Amino acid sequence: MTDLKSGSNLEKVLKAGHFAFTGECGPPKGSNVEHLKKKAAPLKGVVDAVNVTDNQTAVVRMSSWAASTILLQEGVEPNFQMVCRDRNRLAMQSDILGVYAMGIRNMLCLSGDHQRFGNHPEAKNVYDLDSMQLISMVKKMRDEGQFLNGEEIDVPPKLFIGAASNPFADPFEFRVHRLAKKINAGADFIQTQCIYNMDKFREFMKMAVDMGLHEKCYILAGVTPMKSVGMAQYMAKMVPGMDVPESLVKRLRGAGKGKVAEEGIKFSLEQIEEFKEMEGLAGIHLMAIEWEHRVPEIAERAGVLPRPKV
Repeated sequence: MTDLKSGSNLEKVLKAGHFAFTGECGPPKGSNVEHLKKKAAPLKGVVDAVNVTDNQTAVVRMSSWAASTILLQEGVEPNFQMVCRDRNRLAMQSDILGVYAMGIRNMLCLSGDHQRFGNHPEAKNVYDLDSMQLISMVKKMRDEGQFLNGEEIDVPPKLFIGAASNPFADPFEFRVHRLAKKINAGADFIQTQCIYNMDKFREFMKMAVDMGLHEKCYILAGVTPMKSVGMAQYMAKMVPGMDVPESLVKRLRGAGKGKVAEEGIKFSLEQIEEFKEMEGLAGIHLMAIEWEHRVPEIAERAGVLPRPKV
């Protein structure tokens, strides 16, 4: 029986003033539960919560709520993701109630990658609500105990509400204002897109601090270790809103054969050290894409272990 009164571990870690450390786990492209458990196992006890993606890059995978439930059973706290692309407000509210009833306590509200980028480009998108409206709706359900239409909810879903922020998309000056809108809509915590352009991110965080956004919301910096020069070049040219400086590509290229992945990890560790000291940041979100088994090593080298018990 799920204890409906148990709260979010991630929320407790952040409220206690600890530097948070979250991870990510993409569900399988099938119903392979053992594969999901194997991917999640290295994250147990190493991160404060694990993001469970929702048909990321518009590719069909096991549903985020089902994968989140499996992680919960494995002793890993999930951060359930929901995108606006695939559901209308009825399905969204229904799934929000469902995940809360299953014991899930964190939720990340996202727009979702356009279906043309995925494996069903002919799919019809929904976008009944956008990510800002989704955040607002979850907050209304939680704090006011009401559905979007104003009807009462018998047991409100007390979820710790998250949102994403991309500091690098154009126009750059607008990004911090979009972040402010998400916070005003009800986001309790923010996870940023993976960061490679440190100069630009320092500028973004300075603007966020000047606006006092870090006092209204917990901001976690996104970190994704580069595995190869090819990955860096792909992200630089093919991923919208990604900013990968040429200097980083050259650094990886100069690492030598068989040493690129280690150089990618070293760059991530340097970032984490700076993020620990950067004003306005409450933690990091490590997106080790299909590299979950390396997370314990990265966490150890980054000096973020052991994780606090709250």
